[in-house]
Amino acid sequence: MLSWMKGLVAAAALMLVPSVAPAQQADVSVFAAASLKNALDPVVADYAKATGLRVAVSYAASSALARQIEQGAPADLFLSADVDWMDHLQKKSLIQPETRHSLLGNRMVLVAPADSAKPVDLRPGALLDALGSGRLAMASVSTVPAGRYGKAALESLGLWGEVAGKVAEAENVRAALTFVSRGEAPLGIVYETDAKAEPKVAVVARFPQTSHPPVVYPVALTATSTSDAARQFLAVLRGPAGAATFAREGFSVLD
Repeated sequence: MLSWMKGLVAAAALMLVPSVAPAQQADVSVFAAASLKNALDPVVADYAKATGLRVAVSYAASSALARQIEQGAPADLFLSADVDWMDHLQKKSLIQPETRHSLLGNRMVLVAPADSAKPVDLRPGALLDALGSGRLAMASVSTVPAGRYGKAALESLGLWGEVAGKVAEAENVRAALTFVSRGEAPLGIVYETDAKAEPKVAVVARFPQTSHPPVVYPVALTATSTSDAARQFLAVLRGPAGAATFAREGFSVLD
């Protein structure tokens, strides 16, 4: 197997290890988009310290988590990286719609390994030249929000046609980020917050926010949740403490 493929498989495997078993023993079980990990982990730790309650978080692609909820996986709270997967669950009556809120915003960036990073012009020919013989790491462009945002941006800028054959798709955005941080891809498309959290990559271009649908993270309680602790935790996410943590990690706070 080629080295870039090995890296991709390893990164995806690390990000997709399910945590359903510990979630069953927790006071609150949360399914959250992989890109939220660095921001959400401290909120969870502070909540546990303040209340003595345990929050178990499963991080993966929003698409994978939504499908797990469809299949009956035990989750109290769903934080998606786009509105489509939350809409999908709402249409199936699998969330409590009155608890749904647009919580956070983000933006898409192009990253490179920090030790070889140079600015890249987002214009025809320039991105292809910057890739050289390498691949462009992206989350799955058909199912994962970050991948769909990235593809939309490339299409809007007239770049998709020339790089489509050089895309290395990952199971989620953190796997794509790992691919670049290990130097196994010269460039990758991730959220700006992911780039901020990984010192081994550097931002080499920012996609115009008008080039793709707005990056919005909705949150809602699942239809099966009856946990008072989950409602309390949702209030923390929407409150000043949660907002401060999310803002510190580079998210824009919408609600």
